[in-house]
Parts: sequence; C-alpha cells; structure tokens
Amino acid sequence: MPPVWNWNRVSTAPASRRRKGTMGEGRPEQPARHLTGRKVLVVGAGTRPDDDPRAPVGNGRAIAVLAAREGADVACADVAAPAAAATAELVGREGRSGITVVGDATEAQQSAAMVAEAVRGLGGLDALVVNVGVGLGTGLEGSSPEDWDQALALNLRAPFLAAKYGLPALADGGAVVFIGSVAGLRAATNSPAYDSSKAGLFGLTRHVAKEGGARRIRANLVVPGLIDTPMGRQASAGRASRTASFERIPLGRQGTAWEVAEAVTFLLSDRASYITGQSLVVDGGLSAV
Repeated sequence: MPPVWNWNRVSTAPASRRRKGTMGEGRPEQPARHLTGRKVLVVGAGTRPDDDPRAPVGNGRAIAVLAAREGADVACADVAAPAAAATAELVGREGRSGITVVGDATEAQQSAAMVAEAVRGLGGLDALVVNVGVGLGTGLEGSSPEDWDQALALNLRAPFLAAKYGLPALADGGAVVFIGSVAGLRAATNSPAYDSSKAGLFGLTRHVAKEGGARRIRANLVVPGLIDTPMGRQASAGRASRTASFERIPLGRQGTAWEVAEAVTFLLSDRASYITGQSLVVDGGLSAV
C-alpha cells in the first residue's frame, strides 16, 4: 500500500487564492487539463524514503502526479520498484493510467528497455522528463575519481541515454524536459562532480533541442534552486552552507516540488509550443542576487 501523502502542504499561495481539491489546498478542483491525452515517461518518478510521515513529496513524484491531473497518462520509472509503484498508484488516483517501470537509468540496455516498456504500456510516447541527480565528494581534495564517475553517470550519462533512446520513440511535436540545478549556473555546492554534471545539462539540452527540431520535438531544462524535498532536507542536514542560503533567497523561502512540477508541465504543454533549447530557473531569485 503506497504512503498517504499530506496534500494539504502543497500550496504556498495566499489563503484567498486557494481552492480545495482532491490533492488538498492549492490544487484546483477542475484543472485546465493542458496535457489531455498525452503519454509521459518520468524517469526518476519516485521519492526518496523518509521516516517523517509529514515529509514533503519529491520532484519526480510531484511531476508525475501533476501531469496526471493535467490529463496525461504516466509511466513512472525509478531504480527502486516500491517508489515507482507508489507514484504510479497516485497517478491512478487522479483518474489516469499510471504504469510502473523499473530500471537503472545509467545502464544503456536498461535505459532503452525503460523507454520501450513505457511505449508498450502507454501505447505510445509524447513526452519525456528526466529527474535524476546525486552529489558526491567534498571539494577537489575530498572527491575521489569514483565519486566523480558515479555522479557523472547519474547526473549526465543517464539524461544522455534517456534522450538517445527516448527521442526516436517520441511522437512528432513531443517534448523533453530535463531537471537540472542552480549548481549548474555557479559553484553552488562543494561537490565539483555535482556542479560540473549539472552544468553539462545545459549543453545536452541545447543539442537535443537541435536534433529534435526537425520533428518539432522541443527540449528544455528546468533549473530548481533550494527545494523542500526529502533529498533537500537530507542535504541540508549534512551541509550547513545550504541552510545558510535560505536567508539569501529574495522570496524568503524554499520552493516546493509542486512549483517545480508546474514549470515542467508548462514546458510539456502547448503553452510552450515555441520554447525550445531554453532553461527555466525556479529558485525564488536565489541565482539573481
């Protein structure tokens, strides 16, 4: 049985602007359905396990659920089968088809198999979202070659593989969204592997946009800042500099996974039909000051 998520923690909007729905405050009762009929594969759709029953949802799960609320059927892929299945169950609760796909996104054969399974399970593929990442090592001195290789494998090789196998499977006019980090804009962490790999996503996004353009397939990058997720909380607990950064955010708070998901679903939809090869920063102004 998947965990029961506290949807009432979703909204950050003023109370006067909130409307209650099946996902709690801040989610509309009748969403606009900008993704009606779309078939979406989300790689990294699980949420990292957390012992806190009130832990926030992760980016991948929020993206999958919000895409379903917007009318999409979603293939929920993750290396952890229980995490993928829990997200697929939540997609089903939104009245859409949610299928579980399990595989290691850093392995070429498994990446290709995940795309193929999504196509079979959904009956086609219109969109691909790649939400993966890990930070390893502390400074150059404290980062081993193995740390570097492992971080680059997940943070950059996996998105490359997903695009390599996913692009040919996408329908004409489809969309790809990679999830990056403000660490790709500056030396935001103390992990050279993380910062470098996230910077590499900007180049990969541009290349996928160039190749996909012939079939009107768009590719864009969402660049989150400090987001309140289980992974973010665990990073904060282990790195005092991250917590100190909260005070420098112009909007005065961390973001939520739902705010990241809103940016992703916008870029997947026809509302962004003339946007490709671009990055959309979701960081409360942190990288601007």
